[in-house]
Amino acid sequence: MSCTVVGIDPGSRKTGWGVVSESSGVLTLVDCGVISPADADFSARLGAIFTELKDILRRCSPEEAAVEELFTCKNIASALKLGQARGVAVGACASLGIPVAGYSPALVKKSLTGNGRAEKVQVSFMVGRLLGVKESWGEDAGDALALCICHLNLRRLACLGIRG
Repeated sequence: MSCTVVGIDPGSRKTGWGVVSESSGVLTLVDCGVISPADADFSARLGAIFTELKDILRRCSPEEAAVEELFTCKNIASALKLGQARGVAVGACASLGIPVAGYSPALVKKSLTGNGRAEKVQVSFMVGRLLGVKESWGEDAGDALALCICHLNLRRLACLGIRG
């Protein structure tokens, strides 16, 4: 059984994305990157994220998507902007018929490191180990790849009848 998943770490200034394929339990990095809209206008940035994500989704043809869920923000305005960026990411996937699963940052960290409060460097290290890649892809793309791996791990457990 194989599956290709896109992970999306939404943000209005930087949206990380990564695509990972799994075949017979072997994970393979397909591609990853960051969408950084240059426009200062918030609505234009959201439009650029939507357009670029749809292009990436068409090019990489993932069967499923994993998008980071909102976490508690101290600043309400930031939380609203992040929620809108997440909505754009979910909308881009939905517009192409790609089912979306949401995961909290703590669950992603726990599924990769065993610790829901792991530091980003620990998560990035595990992403590299699990994908067999030594290159650096940046924080936002790394978070997106972690989402892919979390989703594929939980998907595999669900196929075995084990709840994560």
